[in-house]
Amino acid sequence: MARSTLTADVQESIKQLILERGLAPGSPLPPEGELAELFDVSRVSLREALKALQALQVIEIRRGSGTFVGSLSLDPFVKGLAFRAAVRHRNGEPSLYELMRVREALEAGLIESVAASVPAEDLDALRGIVADMEKEAETGRVARATDRAFHVALYRSLDNYLLSEVLDAFWAAMDQVRDDIGDSHQVGAITAAHHKAIVDALAAGDGSRAAAAMRTHFDGIRERLAPDGVAAATRPVG
Repeated sequence: MARSTLTADVQESIKQLILERGLAPGSPLPPEGELAELFDVSRVSLREALKALQALQVIEIRRGSGTFVGSLSLDPFVKGLAFRAAVRHRNGEPSLYELMRVREALEAGLIESVAASVPAEDLDALRGIVADMEKEAETGRVARATDRAFHVALYRSLDNYLLSEVLDAFWAAMDQVRDDIGDSHQVGAITAAHHKAIVDALAAGDGSRAAAAMRTHFDGIRERLAPDGVAAATRPVG
């Protein structure tokens, strides 16, 4: 069996072990010797598999302490998504535009659910973030961290951790690629106004209006990133 195939098989065996034993992030795994014997592989093959899984944050190797189930965060996914988009962009493909379109579809599709039952405390938090944006806009640009905080807070009421993590992953990946290619946010005052329109629609319980405000927020980005002739043709209706 080829070494790469063996390493992949051992990785799958380790992941299956985590599932079968009901281990959670931070839980210790058996010692290397026990794992090598359990999977009938050499310690060299086992260590290669462990290193590969550590890169994916499936496991964490702590020197002197042992091996533990990792954080299982989406950080490797974010980095891979951003790198893929950057490579494709440098080869003349509309990768950043595609990334933005996926994020837009997710956010515009979810906002009506938020509008149906957004708690008062979440509205207050969103209004506070918009107020911060308006202050920052006086200097010309809204900070990326403030923009990110808004979108994280926006879907909190849905009480879906995975959803929040996936949306934030798309935001982070897009932001990383923006840095690579020199793209920037819109004028601060426009960004703040767009976010305020979203909050106003949510406060009125108007899901359709909130979705339209979200799409308007993406208009400027879409127009800058879309291939020639595509922006107008793909503008969502509503």
